[in-house]
Amino acid sequence: MPASNRIVLSSDHAAIQLRQAIAAHVAAQGWVVVDIGPTTPQSTDYPRHGEAAARLVASGDCRLGVILCGTGQGIMMAANKVKGIRCGVCADTFSARMIRQHNDANMLSIGARVVGEGLALDIVDAFLAAEFEGGRHATRVEMIAALEE
Repeated sequence: MPASNRIVLSSDHAAIQLRQAIAAHVAAQGWVVVDIGPTTPQSTDYPRHGEAAARLVASGDCRLGVILCGTGQGIMMAANKVKGIRCGVCADTFSARMIRQHNDANMLSIGARVVGEGLALDIVDAFLAAEFEGGRHATRVEMIAALEE
């Protein structure tokens, strides 16, 4: 499968149900979902799940990623440690759209204890529908990438 329609999803134990709802939602839109778990509610470490998803995006195996934990913050921090990842945590559709349009974000993080399922699906839709605008934003994204060196 080409990476152009592949999306990775991962979470910690706090966000399994929401992650599964998002997986079904994006699959219905034609995305090939790579759901890397977890599948049981046993306590798990969000940094491992954020890193694993980020590596699939950074390698080009998946075009985009959606990751979740209780607040979305911790898993987002872990993902952003992987070179080439630009992940933002969003609790509204405006931010989700803007991180794609202005920051060329390739991953989205959501807090399962912060937003409900309906809003989460709207956030994901806004993220997936938006496209990077380039132009002056490209220079700024290059500046962010230079910080990884």
